[in-house]
Order: sequence, then structure tokens, then C-alpha cells
Amino acid sequence: MVGVSGASGTPYAAAVVRGLLAAGEAVDLVVSRASRLTLLDETGIKFRDAHWQDDLREWLVLGADGKPHFGEAVLDDVRYWPAGDLAAGPSSGSYPAKGMLIVPASTACVAGVALGLSKDLLQRVASVTLKERRPLVVAVRETPLSGQTLRQLVALDEAGAVVLPASPAFYAGATHIQDLVDFVAGRVLDAAGVPHRLYRRWKGELGGARSPEGD
Repeated sequence: MVGVSGASGTPYAAAVVRGLLAAGEAVDLVVSRASRLTLLDETGIKFRDAHWQDDLREWLVLGADGKPHFGEAVLDDVRYWPAGDLAAGPSSGSYPAKGMLIVPASTACVAGVALGLSKDLLQRVASVTLKERRPLVVAVRETPLSGQTLRQLVALDEAGAVVLPASPAFYAGATHIQDLVDFVAGRVLDAAGVPHRLYRRWKGELGGARSPEGD
């Protein structure tokens, strides 16, 4: 499951979805209503329920600079669920899923999940993920963080979620903004146990992260 909330950082979500599909993983996608406004602002794409495949393809070809850098994605393994559909399959613990990635996660989303509000399908799926003891990765994207949000993040950690701030590192030799986006997306996939080659890993030696192998 991939949930996209209304925080800034829609390129992170696109990179995670591309990484999952490249790894041969099926994706169930939930795009919140607030995230559609962010997506429109950051990419100019109007994400529509009735045309989600066309809109998702347009989204996934874009790099972090808003220009097309990737080939057209094959969406045979993607299933989309409207955020307002609380009767959707993933709203039940009996729906098969390996876990959930919320990327990016807004503070409002963090609060809703921590409090178990289930006000939309994204929050409901996150609650189901926790109660079923499945992996939940929350890529929070906000700064600074209030004490209230910090307490809610601690609550999510105590419930078993992985709290993963969208904080790119610079040791991997980034030369483009997409490299920084891919680092965060790669760390999200790491937390979910999904193999990828999105960033160069630290090898324990100076300059080691700049090795072209990227293993």
C-alpha cells in the first residue's frame, strides 16, 4: 500500500512508486484529497479518480525538477482506490498486503493515524496496517516539528511504525535534485525491505559512497 498525503514532496511519492514497480511489487495506491492540491501546485497535474491511470503515468515520468526524465510506467500492477471509499478492499484487515508506505506524510496525516481517526481511506489503511502488525513507514515531511507532532510520532513509533523523516543525505555524491529525492525514496524502500538501486550506499570508507556499483 502507498498512501500520498497533502504534504509537500510529491516527487518522493513518485520515486517510491517507480521503485516498487521496478522491484516487481504490486502497488495499491491511495491519493488523499489534500495531496491532489499539492500535486497540482508542484507538477501542474490534476489527479482525477476517473482518469487516474493517465494522470499517474504523467506524474511518474516527471523528475523532481518537473520535467520528464523517466519512461512511461506500466501500470498493470497498480490498483487505485479513491480516498473517500471507506468500503474499499484495503479498509479490511483481510485484504492481502505486505505493509504500507505513507510518503510524504503531513502532520495532519500523522495526527490522524496516531489518534486512529480513520477520517479517510489513507488513515483507515494505516490503522489496519498497525492492528495487523504489518510494516508501516511514515515519511514525515515538515519542519520545524511542534511538540504535539513529536509526541504523535513517538506514539506511532511505539505502535510499531517506522518514522522516517524525508531528510536527504549528501554523502552519496548527489549532483541533481533527483538524487536527493531518490535517496529518501530509497530509504523508504529499505525500511520496507524492498530491493532497489536508487542511491549509492555507504561503504565505510572515504569516497566509498561515490563508487559506481551502488550495491
